[in-house]
Amino acid sequence: MPARTDSARGHPRPPDPRQPDAAAHRGAVRGPAQQRRGRAYGALDLGTNNCRLLIARPSPDGFTVVDAYSRVVRLGEGLLESGRLSDAAMDRTVAALAACAEKLARRDVRLTRNVATEACRRASNGLAFVERVYRETGIALDVISPAEEARLAVLGCHVLIDTAGPPALVFDIGGGSTELMLVEPAAGDGTPAILDWISMPWGVVSLAETEPQWPSPEGRLAAYERMLGEVWPWLDRFADRLAARGVADVQLLGTSGTITTLASVQLGLPGYDRRQVDGCAVVTGELAALCRSIGLRSVAERARIACVGPDRAELIVAGCAILEAILTRWPGGQVRVADRGIREGILRTLMGRDGTWMSGR
Repeated sequence: MPARTDSARGHPRPPDPRQPDAAAHRGAVRGPAQQRRGRAYGALDLGTNNCRLLIARPSPDGFTVVDAYSRVVRLGEGLLESGRLSDAAMDRTVAALAACAEKLARRDVRLTRNVATEACRRASNGLAFVERVYRETGIALDVISPAEEARLAVLGCHVLIDTAGPPALVFDIGGGSTELMLVEPAAGDGTPAILDWISMPWGVVSLAETEPQWPSPEGRLAAYERMLGEVWPWLDRFADRLAARGVADVQLLGTSGTITTLASVQLGLPGYDRRQVDGCAVVTGELAALCRSIGLRSVAERARIACVGPDRAELIVAGCAILEAILTRWPGGQVRVADRGIREGILRTLMGRDGTWMSGR
């Protein structure tokens, strides 16, 4: 059974991805590094929309994934209106976490970190849900701050940043929030430094719930514009802060299901293929145009798009609005796409603390 962990605290300053996690699960027996390199490590990310697990072992390339799990649970469904996690959403999520617990036990994972983000942070019954999860599955969820969420996301995908380029604007479009981080690409020890960051209270679930699925093209256009209007003020304020720092040019790096899905569509893939998506670069103007094109289609039309499908058809429109706003606010050039993030950041941190991290994957 995974050990209980204390919840991560908020950071008064922009998070530093070079600092170790204060709340990584304890309980692994220490020994020589080579003995520990055969161990399996776990990283679980419970978001507002998805439950994802990675289990990996250290390797010369950083780590090798030995098991994985992903399920859409919509934990934050209805949260914007009620302020609470619904019984149905909690039941779905506990079932998914029970499947994760079985995988962790089957792989004999002794060192893991299981984080929960915006839905559990925002819900009035979030802590009660965390206690239920531990009681029923043995998984100890660590409700992390937005700052810790940003730190882990950067740590997980920063290897895709061009170290010879300008500062990177890394963004993570989640279910309940979206984080944007200004990252110095070339720190002295090879890890990134977060210079500034924001967390917007809009993700694909929270923003989608502000608008119904309008049947008419005119209604969909008006709804899409209203969603853009919710996001623009946050981006404008962050852009003003970057300008005050003298940052005139950035390289864009996006992580999350929204951008990986839309990149797949832009690449014309018949089905999702991580090998082709992770690390690819897409022209920002073309991707922004695709966002609007998909965002204005009906649910049925979106469901028929390869790599979108019925599971993402409803929520992808909100993701399109958030992504279009980001790409329009920082236009020109390309955006690099990362199919990696919080879980990879957790694994790197756990292996680093355990003395088994061998490279900068």
